[in-house]
Amino acid sequence: MAETPCILDARIPGGPLADKWQRYQADVKLVSPANKRKYRVIVVGSGLAGASAAASLAELGYQVDCFTFHDSPRRAHSVAAQGGINAAKNYRNDGDSVERLFRDTVKGGDYRSREANVYRLAEISNQIIDHCVAQGIPFARDYGGYLDNRSFGGAQVARTFYARGQTGQQLLLGAYGALSRQIHAGQVRMHTRTEMLDLVVDNGRAQGIITRRLTDGRIERHRADAVVLATGGYSNIFYLSTNAIACNVTATYRAYRRGACFANPSFTQIHPTCIPAAEDHQSKLTLMSESLRNDGRIWVPRAAHDDRPASTIPDEERDYYLERLYPAYGNLSPRDISSRAAKAVCDEGRGVGPTGHGVYLDFSEAIGRLGEKVMSDRYGNLFAMYERITGEDPWKVPMRIYPAAHYTMGGLWVDYELTTTVPGLYAIGEANFSDHGANRLGASALMQGLADGYFILPITIGRYLAGSTPAPSDTAGAAFDEADSSIRERLDRLVATGGRTPVETFHRRLGELMWEHCGMSRERSGLETALQEIPALREEFWDNICVCGGSEEFNVVLEKAGRVADYLEFAEVMVRDALEREESCGAHFRVEHQTGGGEAKRDDENFAHVATWMYQGDDKVPLRRTEPLAFEHLALAERDYR
Repeated sequence: MAETPCILDARIPGGPLADKWQRYQADVKLVSPANKRKYRVIVVGSGLAGASAAASLAELGYQVDCFTFHDSPRRAHSVAAQGGINAAKNYRNDGDSVERLFRDTVKGGDYRSREANVYRLAEISNQIIDHCVAQGIPFARDYGGYLDNRSFGGAQVARTFYARGQTGQQLLLGAYGALSRQIHAGQVRMHTRTEMLDLVVDNGRAQGIITRRLTDGRIERHRADAVVLATGGYSNIFYLSTNAIACNVTATYRAYRRGACFANPSFTQIHPTCIPAAEDHQSKLTLMSESLRNDGRIWVPRAAHDDRPASTIPDEERDYYLERLYPAYGNLSPRDISSRAAKAVCDEGRGVGPTGHGVYLDFSEAIGRLGEKVMSDRYGNLFAMYERITGEDPWKVPMRIYPAAHYTMGGLWVDYELTTTVPGLYAIGEANFSDHGANRLGASALMQGLADGYFILPITIGRYLAGSTPAPSDTAGAAFDEADSSIRERLDRLVATGGRTPVETFHRRLGELMWEHCGMSRERSGLETALQEIPALREEFWDNICVCGGSEEFNVVLEKAGRVADYLEFAEVMVRDALEREESCGAHFRVEHQTGGGEAKRDDENFAHVATWMYQGDDKVPLRRTEPLAFEHLALAERDYR
């Protein structure tokens, strides 16, 4: 495919890597306290990234409008994060440092991320912990009262701070508290049960958004001087994922259609420790925290089709395959590697459970070594959750786990300032692509969301606002009129189709297609098949979709239909990205490009870049542009976790 010359300017500061962020802060233009209150910023999303950004911007003096389609910011999907948050505090004195966290993150992402962004993230990680402790987040503590740590995948140090299996919930409550303070102070206007449906771009700049009030269907216009998208990822495109059912791609995809480049859309993470699907009609999967792999040992029977109960299989007839294949990291090998290894043993007929798509996560050795009290303190709520869902007691029998779609490393392209290719539009947290390359390490999502919201965006957004004049408050004008009318027409079309096929059916069919051809492994023939089948499925959707009720009322079916319609368009962008990247790296595994040992085989000469896609119009192939990745501090090397 022909590409235009790269015109993506990452705005990375000069100087040594360790000094870039400090130099940026020293040189960046500022907005005076008296002028900040003249500017209004829209923040879409109220998870860790959105809530922390809205609270921090309001604390600085900006007027903020924060939008969430939930009835409370506390219901954002960040609440589901279980295991912990990384920071380079080195409390264990085990050799950790900012440099090591940076190196682990770049290596874990298979050298497909920007050095400058990742180093800044590692540098800020320690400030996040201090800030959260000051908020009162109840992190676990050791016997002496110090903050405790545990390990996560892809690291040989203990750097993960945690609150049992509820870390995301506790961090979100801290951000929600900060946000609530600003709501009470009148600095933040909170718009609950309101979904962004389009971005308004006027004269090349983001000027506001169009929303639908979910309680009554009312379409509303909102103007601001800058728009921040903190709307999470798009793993629900696979239908079965660990994401909450309401998670979607609409906000970022609508921004893409308005000119924002989408970066690495095919970089989707498969999490190795999820409860396997139990039936064909299941609509969601449940994550079991990666932290369980600290003390749980993963194994399958050595013999194929061995259906004996786990307790009756002697140790010498078990294959602890991660410990065998990757002895240096063992059960805490990175997610992409662990997921592919689980699939491989199941494909050999050694999977466990009714479907054969499962491996054991066994805690018997740890319970015997540490005792039930210690294990309950660490994982008690996770054990209880597993038993409630499966009816099996992990204190007595091993858990059964299998990989599932989880996180998306792809997202809107942003520069060092978290600005998209549309001036005035920012993307933070999982909504952008910036920090994790082709594979995210465990416990780094919370770190990025809070780094972007609390510490980075409040600094970088000032440069843009300092060079712009505060916008008028009215929402009149051709740009708002066009966006408003296009949304109304789309909603009316969904309602008026009058078909007989439920939205859920189309979503499931798309998810199965994407999982088969663009999931844990990809190959050219399958991707080309997907590019043929997706347009046909999309056409069938618009001919036969069944949406009862109207658009000017409470209508959950219409909400879902709009999100699935966007998935049916975005799926093509994902597949094209996977097809064009003729290499394997991290979670993007092209079966044509692997080593003799079945590992990902990168092509650094041709693909050491960020691939971005620019919308060209309906039914037109998007334009592919690249941002070369320069490795000045680290040398490109083959990942080795053995």
